[in-house]
Amino acid sequence: LLSHFSSIGFWGLVNNAGISTFGETGWLPMETYEKFADVNLLGSIRTTLAFLPLLRKYKGRIVFMSSIIAYFTLGNGIYSMTKAAIEKFCDALRLEMKKFGVQVCIIQPGNYAPSTKIQPPVSAEQIWSELSEEEKAVYNKEYVEERANFFNSILSEGSTNGNEVVDAMVDALTSPAPKARYMVAKLKEKALVFVCALFPTVVMDSVLSYALSK
Repeated sequence: LLSHFSSIGFWGLVNNAGISTFGETGWLPMETYEKFADVNLLGSIRTTLAFLPLLRKYKGRIVFMSSIIAYFTLGNGIYSMTKAAIEKFCDALRLEMKKFGVQVCIIQPGNYAPSTKIQPPVSAEQIWSELSEEEKAVYNKEYVEERANFFNSILSEGSTNGNEVVDAMVDALTSPAPKARYMVAKLKEKALVFVCALFPTVVMDSVLSYALSK
């Protein structure tokens, strides 16, 4: 693979692979956590390491697909976990690659679920049927239904203009001066990130708890 690209040049890499699911921490088995870490985090790292020699040689660019959900979570903490991890990987990589002329960019989309289909609507019945007996003893079916309906309502509010994210990716690859981070999100979503980044954790917890209570 590397020998093939060495003859024609290799300049840009976009790490876009990702999967998402819904569920509170104890609802998901360890196998699911391992799968998400393997695809969303280690998959991007594997690809990056494979192409790093060529990217250094040609002073290329590496683009990673993160998410504003790296800053907070509303029912998909497993997805947030992987995106927060990839952000830190990128921060280290961006600094290390400066000396080689390689630029590293992160795309942080807001809710584009209707456009990407990364997260289909969740089924409360399926979630309940897959819960362990221990979890069923703690949570009742009505709670699971409430959480599922809440999450589905969030999904339905997502943007269908996926081209906005693609435009950011193109800019990251072609701009003479690309941004380190491209946040492509609605004003309400950016406000949540702002609160999360600048206010004490207790404030953000209160905001999210209020949202969940609704």
